[in-house]
Amino acid sequence: MRDFLSRHLFSPLQGMTAGAWATTLRQNRLAVGPPYWPRAAFQSAVVPFNSAIARLENAVHGRAVEATRVEPPLFILGHWRQGTTHLHNLLARDPQFAYPTLYQTLYPRTFLTTEGLVPRLGRPLLMRQRPHDHVALDFGVPNEDEIALVNDSGRSPYLAWAFPRHAASYDRFLTLREATGDEVAAWKASLLRFLKKLTLRHGRPLVLKSPPHTARIRLLLGLFPDARFVHIRRDPYEVFRSTRHMVATTMRYWRLQEAPPGGEDEEGRILRIYREMYDAYFEQRGLIPAGNLCEVAYEDLERDPIGQVGAIYDALGLPGFEAARPRLEVYLGSIAGYLKNSHLGLPEPLRRRIARDWERNFEAWGYPR
Repeated sequence: MRDFLSRHLFSPLQGMTAGAWATTLRQNRLAVGPPYWPRAAFQSAVVPFNSAIARLENAVHGRAVEATRVEPPLFILGHWRQGTTHLHNLLARDPQFAYPTLYQTLYPRTFLTTEGLVPRLGRPLLMRQRPHDHVALDFGVPNEDEIALVNDSGRSPYLAWAFPRHAASYDRFLTLREATGDEVAAWKASLLRFLKKLTLRHGRPLVLKSPPHTARIRLLLGLFPDARFVHIRRDPYEVFRSTRHMVATTMRYWRLQEAPPGGEDEEGRILRIYREMYDAYFEQRGLIPAGNLCEVAYEDLERDPIGQVGAIYDALGLPGFEAARPRLEVYLGSIAGYLKNSHLGLPEPLRRRIARDWERNFEAWGYPR
């Protein structure tokens, strides 16, 4: 039952309101592929309830949300499969921080009203692990705020996973450089509203991770000039292999139509998105005030997680590491038996293509090509 719902009915867009869902369908001219009609029908059935609860939530909490001040967050940056989830899980153990949960990101407009009940009812139907690795899933685990932006505003590159025929339109939201002024303003309002709701709920500074934020430093600093950032890097060859696996295993849970024939091949898309993300990152990281950026390697974090987290606290001037250390040790003990994915090797022509397209990253980080 759990697998059937996940494969054929449930969608990461489940928290959209009727207005956001209607706008998304209109943008795509209702072009949902026949294999995905059950998913779209289920989505269409639940969004009116989201809208009704969202109106109630705004009536009850709207003024308090608007009046809430968000402390400068700690943003975790890095491409998918570079260790951002592992680092997020580690930093989230520190009780001085709060973080968005899976449920809160899926239902950004309604979680203040529903998270006391709905996660308990839905937990038996939730997958126990992420489909692309063995990381445990639960409605309470830390999750990326990009999912909230998808559901709240529809202005996210993640919608390209659902509607690949219009990928170019959604890819603009990775860097937001080619987005209109109205689109950028709506994106900012969506992010700020979500973070205000989290702050109202938890009353603590937030630690956030979303890979697309790697390309949005200028916008994030515009909202939070004193924000701190930690970027995690990884061997680009490993990132490519793991990202390709993620796309192959996870996209089926997003998909609402098939990719167009003769379109961009998946390997080329991975290479391009990575390059666009890091062109923006290398251009904008110099905007971060001195002492507010720390860069770490996944390989070092894997080898010495406690030491690397301590180094992050030192580099960013964060207090409380020794108080958090026991919680980190307990968490690391709980995942001691975790098995990483094993991926196929890369054929030599593809390795050369990666080395050429991602040359800047190999050189900047000292990974051998």
